[in-house]
Amino acid sequence: MSLLGKAAVAMWWNVRPEQRAEFGDWHSHEHFPERMSIPGFRRGSRWTSTDDADGFFVLYELEQYEVLTLRGYLDRLNAPTPWSTKMMPHHRGMVRSQCRVAASFGGGVATSLATIRLSPETGRETELQAQLSDILRTLAPQPGLTGGHLLLTDTPRTSSPTTEQQIRGKDGAADWIILLSGYDAGVVERVVADKLSPPALHVAGARNNPTIGRYRLAFTMTPPDVAAV
Repeated sequence: MSLLGKAAVAMWWNVRPEQRAEFGDWHSHEHFPERMSIPGFRRGSRWTSTDDADGFFVLYELEQYEVLTLRGYLDRLNAPTPWSTKMMPHHRGMVRSQCRVAASFGGGVATSLATIRLSPETGRETELQAQLSDILRTLAPQPGLTGGHLLLTDTPRTSSPTTEQQIRGKDGAADWIILLSGYDAGVVERVVADKLSPPALHVAGARNNPTIGRYRLAFTMTPPDVAAV
């Protein structure tokens, strides 16, 4: 998939089995339509972990980075609906990163996704970004794959805990994020074990502690879909 904009919000969390059915209803029928109604939101996607029975990854693609600081977004974060207020405490282990899109290659919406959370070695940031961009550009058109993207967390300086964050408790944050999507989960996995493996990333300039997640698509929505809800 090609990211639809220059910024994104990337989130990981767990939901206990007993809350998963209601979570799916709320997130698909209220929360996604609400977010897609905010000016500047271009697409939302929810992914279910294939490694962790409780895990989810959610990505919101934004037209511009400035959307993160506009009233349309902040007003929603500070005025959750009753249903959102009920569901937010069930977001366990939330990691939430507001990002700039540093590189994005590919097209379409895939069914399989790998996320890699990593950090650069001190002094090797420029080198690592250039090497990852080259790798992802090469990978995106390969058989079995559909896209490769690099996100850099850049939390707005004016950011302060919102009402939603206060309900959930303290959120964690990623640093750099690689997204690799494909229509063949086996190919995605082989790339993660080879060209995007921890040793390969370390040679390119990353620290030795990346966090890798594997997911399948559960739901996606764009603003035109809201009118049909």
